[in-house]
Amino acid sequence: MESRLRIAVQSKGRLYEETMELLSEAGIKLTAVKRTLLVPARNFPVELLFLRDDDIPESVASGTADIGIVGLNEVLEKEKATVVLRELGFSKCRLSLAIPQHIDYNGLAWFNNRKIATSYPAILSNFLAEKGIKADIHVITGSVEIAPGIGLADAIFDIVSSGSTLVSNNLEEVETVLQSQAVLIGAADRRLPAAKQATLDELLFRIQAVQAADSKKYILMNVPREKLDEVLDVLPGIKSPTVLPLANADWCSVHTVLDEKRFWEIIGKLKSAGAEGILVLDIEKMIL
Repeated sequence: MESRLRIAVQSKGRLYEETMELLSEAGIKLTAVKRTLLVPARNFPVELLFLRDDDIPESVASGTADIGIVGLNEVLEKEKATVVLRELGFSKCRLSLAIPQHIDYNGLAWFNNRKIATSYPAILSNFLAEKGIKADIHVITGSVEIAPGIGLADAIFDIVSSGSTLVSNNLEEVETVLQSQAVLIGAADRRLPAAKQATLDELLFRIQAVQAADSKKYILMNVPREKLDEVLDVLPGIKSPTVLPLANADWCSVHTVLDEKRFWEIIGKLKSAGAEGILVLDIEKMIL
C-alpha cells in the first residue's frame, strides 16, 4: 500500500531488538514472524524495511524509506540530507578516542601528526578540524581496536559501550567526541503526503507516551487525614496528586506518579510523614 509509512530499521543486533520492543510497546504488530526485506504491520499503516544500519540514512534521504530508526552516529557519519525527528533514548553509546595504556596523555595536542584508525572518518575529521588538530586518519572496517597493537595506528576512534573491549586490547579512553543513541530521522528536503504525515504524527504520539512512562512509578498509599498536608508537601507529582476518601473517614488514599530516580528518597519521606500501605506499580504508557 502506497499510503503505508515506510520505516527503515536495522536488520539485526541490539538496535534491531530495541526498535522492535519500542514498536511493540507502541501497539504496532507485524504480520510476519520471520523477517523479510519488507514487512507490513497488521494493525497500523506502516511497513518496516530491514537494512544495514549504514544504509538507513541514504534510504531516507533518497525516498526509499519515509523515516528511519538508526544510531545518531550513523546519521552524522553519512552526512545525508536527513533531520532528527525524535531522540529515542535507547542503544546508547559514545564515540571516543583511545590510546595505548602506557602512554602519558597530555591533552588533544597529543594527536597532532599521529595516525588514528577508525570506521567513522567523517565524524573524526570534523572533530579534529574544529579542534585544530592535524592527524592522519586510517579508515578500517572491522576490529578497529587491534590497530595500535599491530602497529597500524597510534590511536583509535571507535564506539565505546562498556569499555571492556578497550581494556582487553590495552587501550585507554581519553576523549569522548560524541554521545550517541537511537534516533528517528526523516528527509530534510521532502514533505510527506498528508496520509503518511498523519500516520507519522500518530506514531510520534505513541512513542512519546511510551517514553513518558519510562522510569516512572505509579504509587498509591493510605494517609491519615491529619497527616495529608504533610504528605502532599513531600510529593513532586506531575500536577496535583489524587486524593480519594476511604470507608474510614479518618483516612484517605493518595495516588501519584514518581520519577524512579528519586523513588527511594521520596518513599522514605512519605513513611516518615505518616503514609502507610504504599503500593508501587509500573506504568506501561503515560499520555501527557
